[in-house]
Amino acid sequence: MKPVRVLILGTGGMANAHAEAYAEIPGVTLAAGVDTNPGRRAEFMARHRMEHGFASVEEAIAWGEFDAVSNVTPDAVHYPTTMPLLAAGKHVLCEKPLAVNATDAKAMADAARAAGVVNMVNLTYRNVPALVQAAAIISAGEIGDVRHFEASYLQSWLTQPAWGEWSTESQWLWRLSSAHGSMGVLGDIGVHILDYATYAASLSATDISCRLTTFHKAPGDRIGEYVLDANDSFAMHLRLENGATGVVHASRMASGHLNDLQLRIFGTKGGLEVRYVNNESQLRACLEPDLQTATWHEIPTPPVPTNYERFIAAVRAEAQVLPDFDRGLEMQRLLDLAAESDAQGSLSLPV
Repeated sequence: MKPVRVLILGTGGMANAHAEAYAEIPGVTLAAGVDTNPGRRAEFMARHRMEHGFASVEEAIAWGEFDAVSNVTPDAVHYPTTMPLLAAGKHVLCEKPLAVNATDAKAMADAARAAGVVNMVNLTYRNVPALVQAAAIISAGEIGDVRHFEASYLQSWLTQPAWGEWSTESQWLWRLSSAHGSMGVLGDIGVHILDYATYAASLSATDISCRLTTFHKAPGDRIGEYVLDANDSFAMHLRLENGATGVVHASRMASGHLNDLQLRIFGTKGGLEVRYVNNESQLRACLEPDLQTATWHEIPTPPVPTNYERFIAAVRAEAQVLPDFDRGLEMQRLLDLAAESDAQGSLSLPV
């Protein structure tokens, strides 16, 4: 088995999930941690028994004793940190969204292709067995032509601090501030539910109508250095390339839902319901010959490898893996269109 040395870029909260996942894969070594914050970097290195740490990507590249990178930096930092890694010929798994705009995302996808390295965007719900099984069923034509879908991603960390107190912890506050690189709920979890729906349908989106909402959360809409201006919820209408239409929405204020995703997708020969609640996934289907009685059945969903496992396998095989940076670019174009649609405004009823 070919050994793989992984560098973790960015050592905040999510970086621990990356490190723990790689530690479970035989033959993978956590080579180093990179972070501009020395205290956070030192704590991360101690926690994961890492000998090497660096304050910058440039220092890490000069050292060079690693094969692959997990980029777990904030959204706005993905582009400037990934580009030199690609130029150095390093394989990269980048957190979502790939960039903060399609121009940067395209540059990253083009650079990865030119470098000939494995590139992957960490759309983590590709790890959900029910979603993978649903995509296979739809691709096989079992629900016929897709006609309509409904998708939602619901979180409640702004109304019930089950993961920590958002108003006092930087790992949550930066997600609420565009000046700190956040694209709001649209970029944070919207990219996941857009991938969730279009991946299952095996169809690309062609147009979007979207409304973004930012709620008042603190006096002056500010807490310390964090201006709380990033969107908290969105609702959108989406059209797919075959003419199918659907609605997608996401929120951080969905009280009672810690981290729940749902997709209902309907075709000319049947329908599927994909649920991911409390880290458990479920797939239900109504297919021929049960359409006449509208009878739904649960479908078995075999386990699937994680994105981390598939990334390492691809590095070892020197073969590309999905979802790649091109998929990240496709999702970024949708995010850009959604923001542009919201900026165009809506019609209001007369007072």
